[in-house]
Amino acid sequence: MAGKTLQEWIDEAKSWALKARAIAEKCEQEDRDFTAEEAVQLREHMGKATAAKAEIEKLKGNDELRKTLAELGDDIALDVKTDDDGKRRTASGFELPNRKKSIGQQFVESAEYKALMGQAPSGRFGAKQRVQSGLAGFKALVTGASDTSGGAFVVPDQIGLQVGAEAFQRPLRLRQLVTPGTTGSDSVEYVRMTSYTNNAAPTAEATSSAGPTAPGGAGALVPNAGGGYKPESALAAVKVTAPVRTIAHWMPITKRAISDAAQVVTLIDAFLRYGLEEELEDQMVQGDGTGENFEGISNVSGVQAQAFDTNVFTTLRKAKTKVRTIGRSVPNGVLLNPADLELIDLLQDNENRYYFGGPAGVGSAQSVWGMPIVETESVPAGTAYVGDFRKAILWDREQATIQMTDSHLDFFVRNLVVILAEMRAAFGVLQPNAFVEVDLAA
Repeated sequence: MAGKTLQEWIDEAKSWALKARAIAEKCEQEDRDFTAEEAVQLREHMGKATAAKAEIEKLKGNDELRKTLAELGDDIALDVKTDDDGKRRTASGFELPNRKKSIGQQFVESAEYKALMGQAPSGRFGAKQRVQSGLAGFKALVTGASDTSGGAFVVPDQIGLQVGAEAFQRPLRLRQLVTPGTTGSDSVEYVRMTSYTNNAAPTAEATSSAGPTAPGGAGALVPNAGGGYKPESALAAVKVTAPVRTIAHWMPITKRAISDAAQVVTLIDAFLRYGLEEELEDQMVQGDGTGENFEGISNVSGVQAQAFDTNVFTTLRKAKTKVRTIGRSVPNGVLLNPADLELIDLLQDNENRYYFGGPAGVGSAQSVWGMPIVETESVPAGTAYVGDFRKAILWDREQATIQMTDSHLDFFVRNLVVILAEMRAAFGVLQPNAFVEVDLAA
């Protein structure tokens, strides 16, 4: 990078920032979040723009630097914050695609929640509120008085828990790879392709009008040699039924604690909603198809296998080849356990150089052999999955919903409320041989 002029660095910063902006604008126009591949590209563009900005800082004084950055304006999109109006903007004012309101925000802005809070201006409820729940049992109670429970949320400025919720969460990205779908039924019937035989071949023109005459083996007719018969190909498929399953969990909370809207949003979005999505990802990978479980990728008959060969890189490359040649598909992702991603990050060549930048790099490896890496604890350590995840479909029957009631057990007389979160979905693999289970253990 050394030797470039100030203007060259400015032009480079603009170039990378504009590429990042193009990705963001595309997602905004299509009203969606970034795909895994777009997220990788965006991070790369932003990192290079940031590096160029650092070189600008070396060449200019503080006053000239402020002037230069002001001239760049919206062309550099770095730090992202959310304005009071809910719009996601960079420090330079560039507006990024805005996510829709979370279910927690929708819940506290609902007429039902506002009506409930209208009866409790000081956190005291005088009437019974009911949304019937059939769940039973006891869970760890969130209270408004204890400093180790709900009381920790009741602070003078009423901000609730805004920082630290992600300490209990892991990144969830598998949903972005699979094909999204919807259903209005309790089950989905679909066709699963199991094999394909292509016998297409050049065919000579018929020289005789005679049909098959002599019986062949097992009574089959032998075609006339000059009949111009076209070769027949075959497609093997089977009808599969994917039942819609319910994923749900709940938490008890005191009526005093629920009067804090910020706390309710945090409980719903950071814990209840997240818990559903985490279990959903686990089911898509490891579900064994018994009881109320999905049939996950790891348990679908027909998924290919790749044994360990030489090293991790060689093994993953051979798995990619199987997806291309046997599955006749283009792999769009690799599922890796965090322990295996760490192994890849720490791999070195014969001169002790890290393949992916080492500790001075921008982070963990984002792709291998051109395939985006999805880090997930749903995959056990020592195993990876390479595949065209578009050949799997997640059908949403009922997206995450929230219910609240004080009619559970003796909660009414104890001023307690249950918040229940649940979702309903079905999952299916359309083409099993488009996926490969990879053994990474030497």
